[in-house]
Order: sequence, then structure tokens, then C-alpha cells
Amino acid sequence: MFTLPNIFAAILTLIPFFYAAFSGDSLRKQIQSLPTPIRLLLPTALSLPYLIVSFAASTFQWDWFALYALLPVAAALLLQHARNVDENQTGNWRDYIVLLTVGLAVDLRWFEPAWPPHLAVFNKMILLNAGIYGFLFIRQLDGVGFDLRLRSRDLCIGLREGAFYIPIALTLGLSVGFLHVHATWPHLVRLIGAYVFTFLFIAIPEELYFRGWLQNLLERRMGRTQALLLTSVLFGLSHFNKRAVHFNWRYVLLAAIAGIFYGRAWRQDRRVAASAITHTTVDTLWSIWFR
Repeated sequence: MFTLPNIFAAILTLIPFFYAAFSGDSLRKQIQSLPTPIRLLLPTALSLPYLIVSFAASTFQWDWFALYALLPVAAALLLQHARNVDENQTGNWRDYIVLLTVGLAVDLRWFEPAWPPHLAVFNKMILLNAGIYGFLFIRQLDGVGFDLRLRSRDLCIGLREGAFYIPIALTLGLSVGFLHVHATWPHLVRLIGAYVFTFLFIAIPEELYFRGWLQNLLERRMGRTQALLLTSVLFGLSHFNKRAVHFNWRYVLLAAIAGIFYGRAWRQDRRVAASAITHTTVDTLWSIWFR
């Protein structure tokens, strides 16, 4: 798993993610200065991690390569059209086609058979990068708040919303049998590691998708409250197949309620980092003491 090709592929996968998170404005200007054909074809480069991993594992298939090369381009084309016909960014059917495709592909694990065992995380990150490129640099969607230069206010807002939600989660989760108390104290290194990993690879991708893109777009059509509630319901439903063979209604219920507080954290200053802190705090506490 931790082979040199896989490590190199991981670096290539993380470069666009972190570059967009820390240098989004300058990167947007650079991309917009490119000729349109190059700008729309550039995301084919997101398929490079698949090439590296699959060749190293002798699992390369042309159909999977074509999918990872062309899907980001298709998303960019759709979002370019959305930008042209919807300059006020009130939301266009093309936006939702891209969101639906990316969301279902990740949630239902459509493309994970392309990867060797234990490496399907590449799929999630490639699709996330395709969304980042399309929505931030082609669509240029306002108010996303994908900026990982953390501020003390992000921490305060995130922890505040977590403090509001956690008593509800404990009361409801214990009563329906979803939460189970484990009276152990983990090593500090494990606790910090779990928090950082959850923040970067679970909370940030999910908050960017559900709050930065989906709730952001829905607000322009439905208003703040309706968008918050609908996004929270959809966020809850995205957990229907987690940790269960059948529909996991307990997880859906707890996640939907959590989504309200994650959405509140994001919309306070329209910052993904704030909602990700709420999300990370809840998930870390659950994974260590209540799973």
C-alpha cells in the first residue's frame, strides 16, 4: 500500500487540493488567463494518479482511464455553460447534474472497483478535485469559502455549533442505540492524528460539497432556512448505507440533525473551515468514545 508509486500518486492528488485551499484566488487568475480549450481540457491531468497506481499494481484498464480523464472535462464543460447562462449564480440544472453525478459516484462507490484494495480513497479525492476545478475555477461560484488558512473565528464558530449539537446527539443517539460508550482514553498522538485526518479527508470534502456548493446554490433559490433544512436532509440520506447492510435510519437521523449545525457554522461567515471544525469534532468524539 505504501509503495513509492502510491506515495507519488497521493502527492499528485493532494497538490491541487491544497493549492486551491491556500492559493485559490491566484490560481483562479492563472487558470482564467489560459485559452478556453486548454482551460477546459486541463482537468484531464487529474487522471494521472489512476495511471500511476494502476500501472504499478498491473490493474490498468482503458475504460477506467477514459472515465477519470473525461469526467472532469465533462464537468468543466457543463459548468462553463452554467456560468455563461447564469451569470447571477442563482443555480442552473447543469450545476445540479455535476453535483448529483459526483455525489452518487462517491456515495454509491461506483468507481471504486477501478482501484486495488484499500486505495479507493483516490477515487474520492480525484472526484473532489474535479469538483473544485469546475466550481471554483470554471464556474467561479461565489461564497464557497474553501480557504484552509484557519482563523480563530473559524474555531470559535465551529466549536460553538459542536457544543450545541453534541448534547442532542448524546441524548438521541444513546436512546435509539446508535451510540455506545467506550470508557477509554486514547494516546494524545492518536487523538490528534484522528482529528487532523478527519478534518482533511472527511470533514473538508463533505463540507465543501454539501455546504460550500450545494447549500450555497440552494440558498439562492430557496432562501437560507429552506436551503439549510434541505441540505441537512440530503446530508443525512447520504449516510443511509454507512455501517449497515440495509437502510441505516439511525445514522441518517443523527447525520441530518448534525447537518443543521454544520450548515449553521458554514453560513455564519460562509467558511468551509468553520463547518469542518464542527464536523471534525463530532466525528472524532464519536469514533473514539461512542462508536
